[in-house]
Order: sequence, then C-alpha cells, then structure tokens
Amino acid sequence: MKEVTVMGPLSVTVIIGSTRAGRACDAVGEWFAERARRRDDLAVEVLDLAGYTFPTCYPQQATPSMRRFAAAVGGSDAFVVVTPEYNRSFPAPLKQAIDYAYDEWQAKPVAIVAYGSGSCGHYAVEQLRTVFSALHAVTMRDWVGLDLLGAGIEERCRPRDTDDRLRAVAVMLDQLTWWGRTLREGRRAQPYVS
Repeated sequence: MKEVTVMGPLSVTVIIGSTRAGRACDAVGEWFAERARRRDDLAVEVLDLAGYTFPTCYPQQATPSMRRFAAAVGGSDAFVVVTPEYNRSFPAPLKQAIDYAYDEWQAKPVAIVAYGSGSCGHYAVEQLRTVFSALHAVTMRDWVGLDLLGAGIEERCRPRDTDDRLRAVAVMLDQLTWWGRTLREGRRAQPYVS
C-alpha cells in the first residue's frame, strides 16, 4: 500500500475584489472566510484590495503596494476570489491587482465566489476564468453564486447559511483543497515552467 504524505494545512487567501464605497464584497468575503476557517485542513487569510494603494497608471518599476500584493500571492497555495459582477464582468481594481502578479499565480488553484443584484455573478466568473487561464492558474469548475436581491441575504448584504449555499461552499472547497495539495506537491517536485 502506498504511503500518503500529508503536509500542513493548505494556505488559502480569500481576495476581496471590490474597492467601491458601500460595497457588499467585504461582507460576502468575511462570510465565506468564516465558513472556510471551519476546516482544519485550511489556513485562511483575507486579502482586501481596499487596503492597497495601487498606481493609476502602470509604472516602470513596481511600487511597494504592488510588491506587497505579489508577495502575498506568491506565499499562498490557493485562492478564493470574491467579486461582484459589474457590467457583465468583474471590477477594474481586481483586474489591475491580478495583473501585478504573474509567476506567483502559476500552477495554483483559484475558486470564485461571485454575486450580483438580480444575477449570481455568472459573467464575472467566466471572465475571471479566462484571465486566470492566461496566467497558468487552474480555476475550479464549481463556484458559489449569490443573488443579493434574492432570498437568504441579511442586512448589509451578508448571506444566510442556507443548505444549498453551504453545500456549494463545501463542494468548491473540496475541489480547491484537492487541486491545492496536488499542485503544491507538483511545484515542490518540479518547478512550473510556462
């Protein structure tokens, strides 16, 4: 029988992908992070893009905020991007942040929690899958979608724990954990080359 080596908890970074005033993203992101932290096999950190001061134009040299963001991405094994759907896509500050890292995303898994007002963020998910594919990251098939105008949303846009919602979170985290461990072992055995 083959011996299975289990390394420490998988390092998962939950990225709060909106910086707008009055956003719902922080409430949705914290709700999700609380559920993910219930798992012993995950070490969950929250990275809020509102805490970064990124330049308005891409500079010739990386700024301290750009380097700090890229280092946070580089130090994580897996990601959950929490994003609203704006105009059938995701917010510009999220795209800007994603672009500040490159090698740091490679051969790592990305899961998505998306929401919208009247939609569950489907278009944002599809756009993000395209972007992360170009960065050699692996996106999860299953995702968590929330309609902020639908049932099961509390004040301040915090989701309620419905059975369907908790199942969706569990399935997505199971996939993320499998891919995260597999790709972490792969990167240790042989550095990824794009």
